[in-house]
Amino acid sequence: MLTQAIEDYLKAIYKLQHSDEHGGRVTTSVIANRMEVAAASATNMIKKLAEMNLLMYTPYQGVELTASGEKIALETIRHHRLIELYLSQALGYSWDQIDAEADRLEHAISEEFEDRIDEALGYPTVGAHGEPIPTKQGQIDHPKYRRLSELQDGQSAVIRRVSDRNPQMLRYMENLQLRLGTRVEVTAKAPFNGPLQLKIDASKEVSLGLEVAGSIFVETD
Repeated sequence: MLTQAIEDYLKAIYKLQHSDEHGGRVTTSVIANRMEVAAASATNMIKKLAEMNLLMYTPYQGVELTASGEKIALETIRHHRLIELYLSQALGYSWDQIDAEADRLEHAISEEFEDRIDEALGYPTVGAHGEPIPTKQGQIDHPKYRRLSELQDGQSAVIRRVSDRNPQMLRYMENLQLRLGTRVEVTAKAPFNGPLQLKIDASKEVSLGLEVAGSIFVETD
């Protein structure tokens, strides 16, 4: 029997496996941190998932999803990202509100409801924050984008994806008009991890800290 907690863990592990920071096997401590639980609780769930053949677990060497675990993770992610996009486009929810709402709804919708949302949205392939939406068959693309913080003085790019981990940061980006599809140009980069000076859509200029710039993923010219 799949529970909400099981789906949440599988989704989190899949995202960690495909993140720039962690790629491949993921340690118990990293999973515990992402799930905001004690290491012992994460270990207990990981052992349970291993017994269900949803992941491979070797103590002190991390975990890796099996094909069955990855299939469930991708289905949950598909539900989540379709719901986010529907909340954003059809119901007018803001960037920073949709992740929490989708977390609550992703486990409850039927396959028919998923199909109707997909059709109503025109069969999208990219979510509200720019992440790829898995297909119904469990296929997903992982385009490689650079972090805005990596760009140098004089480089320009288009925003393709943003991290959805911090609602306050999303509100800040929205206030600065740093949305998907927005063209930005680095006009200056202060040394010693200083801020970036950005020109947005060739008109507005802002100063952006590296923490925020590191959560924005861009396609360079």
